[in-house]
Amino acid sequence: MNKTYCVLSILVIFFLTNCNSNGKSKNNISTNQTIKIDSLPVKDFVAGSNPPFKECHASTLVKLKDNDFLVAWFAGEKEKNNNVGIWLVKGRPHQWSSAKQIAKIRNDAHWNPVLFQSPDGKIFLFFKVGKEIEHWETWVKTSDDNGDSWSEAYELIKGDKGGRGPVRSKPIVLSNGTWLAGSSHEYQGYHVFTDRSEDKGKTWTATPYLKLGDTSLQNKELIQPTLWESKPGYVHMLIRSELGIICRSDSKDYGKTWAPIYKTNLPNPNSGIDVAQHTDNTLILAYNPDNRNDGDRAPLLLGVSFDNGITWPHKLNIENGKGDDEFSYPSLISFGDTVAVCYTWQRKNIAFWMGTKKDLLK
Repeated sequence: MNKTYCVLSILVIFFLTNCNSNGKSKNNISTNQTIKIDSLPVKDFVAGSNPPFKECHASTLVKLKDNDFLVAWFAGEKEKNNNVGIWLVKGRPHQWSSAKQIAKIRNDAHWNPVLFQSPDGKIFLFFKVGKEIEHWETWVKTSDDNGDSWSEAYELIKGDKGGRGPVRSKPIVLSNGTWLAGSSHEYQGYHVFTDRSEDKGKTWTATPYLKLGDTSLQNKELIQPTLWESKPGYVHMLIRSELGIICRSDSKDYGKTWAPIYKTNLPNPNSGIDVAQHTDNTLILAYNPDNRNDGDRAPLLLGVSFDNGITWPHKLNIENGKGDDEFSYPSLISFGDTVAVCYTWQRKNIAFWMGTKKDLLK
């Protein structure tokens, strides 16, 4: 396993930050120092050298307008345990706030946080609560001050079981202003769908379950779609599967209806994936390349596509490994010519990698 980390030259800029205390929550996350990254790429652990939990998984991130990041994940004794909650840090590489539990609704397992920043700057934290996946509830907290304080949690769809809104990857804002989230249910089979909001997240409407384009997909695990829009109204998804490959579907009407799911040539061991889109429509895909169901979750690659996800000629290995090593469940964002990704590192910490498009094409 290659654990060599990049040596960086960094300029530390100290400044005082004013904490916006608006009485919304007792869970405050802030940092009083920031750094300017002079050299990329960079790797780092967000939860420090001695994390205050035994296991962690399923991270998510957003970049704030002041160039800090929020990173969230679930952690506790072990996945599915009742003591698992949602944790959060704020900051930049080598300058993260202390990891703190930011959401714990009740004494049930919490799962799959998803951070999303709306166009007006409000931060949404979606997460699942429930002992078993088929009985998940989707809960939400919001922040109007870049994650320094948070609202009380509320159910996205009150009384819903199975999970609504984003199941693992970030929602996207379409060219017509619609918010679109990739979703899936794991009750009486596996079902992929999307959730749409046309009122800035106040209400959500689920599409019908996507149809299958191949009989070999019947009764197979198809979950956790990740989305992008290639041109106005043309939306696409890549889907995690148990077939040893990634599957796909496409929409021509802003995600209202979808073509039947079909297979791609991209390998994947039934592990989480995520897509980000550069402003020039170049796509970046974070994934594990093993082609066996429940195969190795190492190494972790960033693939690059210039033809709307048809081919992926460039691949950068950002984390090596083999066998029981786990570098998985990446969350990926793109801004300018830069990409940032966080991911599970051996279930012991959350790793963060940031680099430029040039780094990906070397």
